[in-house]
Amino acid sequence: MSTPTEVYRDAQLAVGRSLEQIKRSRNLGIVYLILAAITAWRLTSHAGTATFNLSGGHSFGVAATPLAWVVAGSLAVMGGVQLARGLGKWQTAALAAVAVVFIFTLLAWAAAPNSFAFVGMLSQGVTYSAPLIFGAMAGIMCERSGVVNIAIEGLLLSGAFTSALVGSVVNFWVGVGAAMVVAALFAWFLAWLAIRFKVDQVIVGFFINFFVLGLTSFLGNRILAVDEAYNQVRTLVPWKIPGLHSIPVIGPILFEQTIFVYIAFALVAFLAWAFAKTRWGLRTRAIGEHPRAADTLGVNVNQLRYRNVIAAGAVAGFGGSWWTANVGRFNENITNGRGFIALAVVIVGRWSPAGALAGALVFGFFDAMEAKLSFLNTGIPGEFVQMLPYLATIIVVAGFVGRSRAPRAAGQAYDSQ
Repeated sequence: MSTPTEVYRDAQLAVGRSLEQIKRSRNLGIVYLILAAITAWRLTSHAGTATFNLSGGHSFGVAATPLAWVVAGSLAVMGGVQLARGLGKWQTAALAAVAVVFIFTLLAWAAAPNSFAFVGMLSQGVTYSAPLIFGAMAGIMCERSGVVNIAIEGLLLSGAFTSALVGSVVNFWVGVGAAMVVAALFAWFLAWLAIRFKVDQVIVGFFINFFVLGLTSFLGNRILAVDEAYNQVRTLVPWKIPGLHSIPVIGPILFEQTIFVYIAFALVAFLAWAFAKTRWGLRTRAIGEHPRAADTLGVNVNQLRYRNVIAAGAVAGFGGSWWTANVGRFNENITNGRGFIALAVVIVGRWSPAGALAGALVFGFFDAMEAKLSFLNTGIPGEFVQMLPYLATIIVVAGFVGRSRAPRAAGQAYDSQ
């Protein structure tokens, strides 16, 4: 006799849905029902109106408890529909809508019956996305070349330390240049071991991460902690783009940022164009997908891999100096795992600069939301609030964004014939 699960599977197969689609629909349905239960159990507990402050003195209010009940009912219905027959081509769009609505409801619950700067939080999310963008672009440049770069965390951390030390002794921008050089050297070491000696790229990446963490902690205690003059850099202030920063809502979010954010966006645009339109981009994609075919057409596969990995290291080093520019000093393990989140951004973005930009903005928003919830009287233990960006990373990468395919030759050493 068939079990209920087998009956459900056979019924879905009968209407032309694959096993993978059935599994994803079932998982999403369960998630929606869990979110509905959480909303009804917890997010209906704060009475009053939550006020979301916008730019220019404008704001809007939301009755937190009625909103939570409406959202809980809607999520329960969507969960049932998802389990029964799925949403077909609308499944991804529905998931995005559910995520936005649930987060908005969570923020309304946290703020009620007070107000908070909604636009300010979104602007902060864009700011926090900058190092993730640089880390993700470094990862894409490497993996599109066929080299898996697990060392993004170490490269960012080395950039943060070097920019703080050299920036304190000389000036900030010289420190940024030194950070790019040091991170590029670590990236060269990764390429040297992975390409010439064919050492496992994942192992080399983790070695660099732990080595840089230990080295910066040691030097920080022996040098930076002894004399504050070696760990004191001026922070960068946001630069308002004339005209654009006056656009309601959008202006303060996108056009009142530091130079790091603008360079991050420019880098995404440049790499998207370069991968699609230049000879370098074509050759890079070729050595990441079919290195043997590229070699037969005259491309020096390993030489191009060296160049791309070293350039990616410089990009990550520049991204690491973002912490110095925002904090004004170096603290032990200041990157706090953001390099690993940048790796998740690469996967979520499907090895595309534009997709990685979207992923970085999402994770940057979760960082900003974690900071905001820490100041609101939510009753949630601080340790759980601090887990939010990492929990979001696990949920997103766990399979609710569809199956991603890495470049075919990523992680594979190549011998030129």
